[in-house]
Amino acid sequence: MNDYVISLALSAIALLISVVTFYLWNKSRNEKTEPKYSTQPLQLQAYERLVVLTERLSIPNLVSRVNQPDLSAREMQLMLLESIKQEFEYNSSQQIYVSPVAWQAVKSLKEQNMLIINQVAQTLPDDAKGIDLNRRIMEVVMAQDKNALHNIVLEAINYEARKMMK
Repeated sequence: MNDYVISLALSAIALLISVVTFYLWNKSRNEKTEPKYSTQPLQLQAYERLVVLTERLSIPNLVSRVNQPDLSAREMQLMLLESIKQEFEYNSSQQIYVSPVAWQAVKSLKEQNMLIINQVAQTLPDDAKGIDLNRRIMEVVMAQDKNALHNIVLEAINYEARKMMK
């Protein structure tokens, strides 16, 4: 009988040690996977950067910033496109902090603006000046209604940022 009681006690102790070890191991594993800091400030900063990027990619701001009327239309086209690419690449790291929808909206704005610039440039004669390209681009943009993609992207980014702050 003594051997039976000792064996049972040892089994109970082994089971207790196993349960405690499993509990401690599981608890430490869960603590390691839970973030020890909030990413919300980084996410809000990323949305702020996307607002700035969207404003800088808007055609009126882009044309006024890059405007060099003494260039040929082709040179101006290349400068406008290069400016868009640089702005976008400079801010591309922000995509890890924002929703895929917000990032896709900014990408669409970039692509649409590059398309507008290229299409307008194709309609100009070979001897056109940069000022001619800029004027024609601005006419196309002004013909768009208030629901231009630039404004829609800004609204989407602002909406998502406000959701985070609630």
